[in-house]
Amino acid sequence: MLAAALAFLGALVYGSADFLGGLAARRLRPLLVTSVAALSGLVVLLVASPLLGGVWRLEDVLWGAASGVSGAIAIGLLYACLALGPMSVLSPVTAVVSAVAPMLWGLLVDGERLGAAGYAGLALAVVAIVLVAFLPGERITRPSLRGLLMAVGSGIAIGAFLILIDRTSDDSGIVPLVVNRGVAAIITGAITLVLVLAAVRRGRRVRAALSATGMPVAPTPSGRADLEHAGSGTTPPLHADAPDGGSGWGRAWMLAALCGCVDAAANVLLVLALRSGGDLAVVSALTALYPAGTVLLAALVLREHIARIQWTGLALALAAGALLALA
Repeated sequence: MLAAALAFLGALVYGSADFLGGLAARRLRPLLVTSVAALSGLVVLLVASPLLGGVWRLEDVLWGAASGVSGAIAIGLLYACLALGPMSVLSPVTAVVSAVAPMLWGLLVDGERLGAAGYAGLALAVVAIVLVAFLPGERITRPSLRGLLMAVGSGIAIGAFLILIDRTSDDSGIVPLVVNRGVAAIITGAITLVLVLAAVRRGRRVRAALSATGMPVAPTPSGRADLEHAGSGTTPPLHADAPDGGSGWGRAWMLAALCGCVDAAANVLLVLALRSGGDLAVVSALTALYPAGTVLLAALVLREHIARIQWTGLALALAAGALLALA
């Protein structure tokens, strides 16, 4: 019960982080948003380390580093597949695979066993993920095989994050998360620096090179993404040289930093859910319901309309959470 509650709360917090990252990506390059979020999250985790504790072991450090690499792979594949589109298909595919991969690992490899309510909850959760992650209004077209494979690969890489974190020892605390965030910050920061230097060599200004270029996705350091609010909505991307670009620019940096802080909090909730006896299959299914948090925040903050299909997904998400809490 406690593990399920923590995982479901973590999903809502993950969705909040993705919402903030999506807003920041209206002004800044998505990769820059990810890099800033990784760095701010690292700072939060380092500050929290003395309070939450954790024993530094080589094995746990390696698991944490591997999860950071898997997150970077997930981000790269996510960018690539969503650039190909259609997002209305590839977004739910990525979300479902990111849930199913660790679910199967927990059930088939770790030998986890659930009751009838638990299996029913897993099935409902998968359906809920598809419905909540669906982007209403997007023209549905058949995705290319390349885009579909990239979406599946991104989902597997996101799921690998959960699997790798679950491998860590109970007394490691948030040590694996600190390492994960450090690796993510180094990888995304290095790639961002290379892209900026290349743009400057072509004669562009640094600020313009860091501004949003229209890629409608802003994944968090652990690989999830707010697809609906990064490049769409009532507020269009603002060029760095626009008249009101100063205020929008500074606000975007703050949103990116806040995204990392919230995402770090969600990661801590995830670890607590796993360490409190939660099965990997259950925790992964509930965590993958993160689009619910993004959709609800969009309705509350941006006054966006929630489509009927998404309301259905939210209702199924609550039902799945209740069933998995009884698993």
